[in-house]
Amino acid sequence: MRVLSIAAVWLLGTALVAQAPVVRRPPPMNGPQAPASDDSQEQAPVAHEGTIKVQSRLVNVAVNVVDATGAPVGGLGRDDFEIFEDRKPQKIAVFEKNSSTPLEIVLAIDASESVFGDERLERNAAKQFVNALLRSEDELDLMDFAGTVREIIPFTNDKKRIERGLGEMQHGDETALYDAIYLGAQRLAGTRQDNGQRRVMVLITDGVDTAKGTGYTQAVEQAQRAGAMVYSIIIVPVEADAGRNTGGEHALIQMAQDTGGKYYYVEDPKELAPAFAHVSDDLRTQYLLGYYAPEEREEGAFHRIGVQLKDPALRAKYRLRYRTGYYGNTR
Repeated sequence: MRVLSIAAVWLLGTALVAQAPVVRRPPPMNGPQAPASDDSQEQAPVAHEGTIKVQSRLVNVAVNVVDATGAPVGGLGRDDFEIFEDRKPQKIAVFEKNSSTPLEIVLAIDASESVFGDERLERNAAKQFVNALLRSEDELDLMDFAGTVREIIPFTNDKKRIERGLGEMQHGDETALYDAIYLGAQRLAGTRQDNGQRRVMVLITDGVDTAKGTGYTQAVEQAQRAGAMVYSIIIVPVEADAGRNTGGEHALIQMAQDTGGKYYYVEDPKELAPAFAHVSDDLRTQYLLGYYAPEEREEGAFHRIGVQLKDPALRAKYRLRYRTGYYGNTR
C-alpha cells in the first residue's frame, strides 16, 4: 500500500511519484507542467540536419451525444460534427465511433464516516464496476480519502488485486475531497498516451470537503490540465433534506460539466451498482474527435473547445457533452 506525495516529477512525459506522506494542500505547480493529456506526436524530420522536430498538437475530445431521454445516440459520422477552438473552426483529423480507446481510471472512494455506510454494498458495487468496465488494455488506480488521500493500489489491470484493495479502505473523520481530485489528476497526468488513452476519474462522495486543503479552483484546473473526465457518484441521505449542504454537490456538478464527465445521485447504497453501470455505459458510447491545435495558439493559456452537430435539426434534437477546454501546454 502506498500513500501519494503531493509533488510529481515528470521525466520525458512519465510521472515518477515519490512515496511520502500526503499533506493536505498541494503546492502551486512549478517547473514542468503535467504531460499532454490527449496528445499524439507528429514527427517531421528537419531536412539533412540529422535531428527530429517533434510536434504535439493533437487535441482529442471525447463527445457523448444523447437524446431527450438521455439515451446515447449512435450512427453519426465525421461529417455530422463541427469542432472549434476559441470559436475558430478546426479540421477534424481523428474520428472514432463509440470510442474503444483504452482507459486510465482513478477510482477515488470517500472513506469518511459521513459516507462510509454499508461497506459490503459499496465494495461489491465497485467490484462489479471494475469487472464490467476493465478490459485488457485498461488500467485502474484505487484511492480512498478521509483526512488524507491514500493510493491503495497503483495503476493495474489486475482485477483480483483491485478487489483486495477494496477491502483495505480505512475510515476517517474528515473529507479531503479536493485533495483527492488534485492528486488523482496528478496520477492521471503521468499515465501513458501512446494509444490515445482516455483519462477518467470516478468519485464516490457526498460532495462536502471538510479538510480545508486544496480548493475547488485548484482541483478543477489540475483535472483540466490532465485532460481527465470527472464522474461523480454523489451520496445523499435524503434528496429533499432541508438541512443538506448542497454547495459541494453543485461544485461536483460544475466540475463534471467542465471536464466532460457526468454526475449521479445515490440515496441508497443499493443504487451504487446502477450508478456505476451508467458510468460504464457512458464511457462505452463516446465519439472521439481529434484536431491539430493552431501553431499560433498562446502556450500556457486556457483554450475553449466547442463541438456541435452541423445539421440544425439534429442540434435541436440532441445534446452534446464534452470537455470545455484545455491548457496550451497540455492536450
